[in-house]
Amino acid sequence: MTSSLRRSDLSQRLDEALPQTQCTKCGFPDCSAYAQAMSEGQALHNRCPPGGSIGVQRLADILKQPFLPLDIAHGVERARPVAVINAQECIGCTLCIQACPVDAIVGAAKQLHVVVADRCTGCDLCVPPCPVDCIDMIPITNPQTGWEAWSPAQAIRAKSHYEARKVRLEREKKDAVKRQSAKAAKKLQAIAQDPLAEVTAEMARKKAIIEAAIARAKQRLVEFETKSTD
Repeated sequence: MTSSLRRSDLSQRLDEALPQTQCTKCGFPDCSAYAQAMSEGQALHNRCPPGGSIGVQRLADILKQPFLPLDIAHGVERARPVAVINAQECIGCTLCIQACPVDAIVGAAKQLHVVVADRCTGCDLCVPPCPVDCIDMIPITNPQTGWEAWSPAQAIRAKSHYEARKVRLEREKKDAVKRQSAKAAKKLQAIAQDPLAEVTAEMARKKAIIEAAIARAKQRLVEFETKSTD
């Protein structure tokens, strides 16, 4: 129990030392998962490009381990970027909205999407799913990189936005399940009241399809005969 509590405390301290960009560049689904892996000795502390060399040193100090150069297999330290959507090319597919871990992109289907710059963490996750390649990552902190381009206050806000998004997605999932359950219950009730209703409706649907196919065939025959006569 004590060992488990110590790992939990260590994981929390490591998580608090991460920039909370939720970029997944470390190879884990979010900053919390990476912190957990480090606390259990399952991941090295040099896999967070957004934190840069300063971030690596912070994690090393918490873990009481030596400094390691940033593992460039997970990305390089850079100036913090912000996503910008090209208004002329955006088709409103919503894929970038679904990919953003902090709800920094607003818009609706088939409408122009816009990035809320103050919320954007520069994670790059919105770029790959864009089918028309209309999103650019624009550096805004040159020459500052890593933690020099990002503050603890920004990290706290990003964490809050990320957690709020998880709550929203879970709520929407539950609402969808409730709607599906209600629809299924209504259908079952209708079947119970009239067991033959569904069968009759299906037969009617198939009959309509067959009649439409016959009508199309007759029309094609008429057109063929007309052309043959000409």
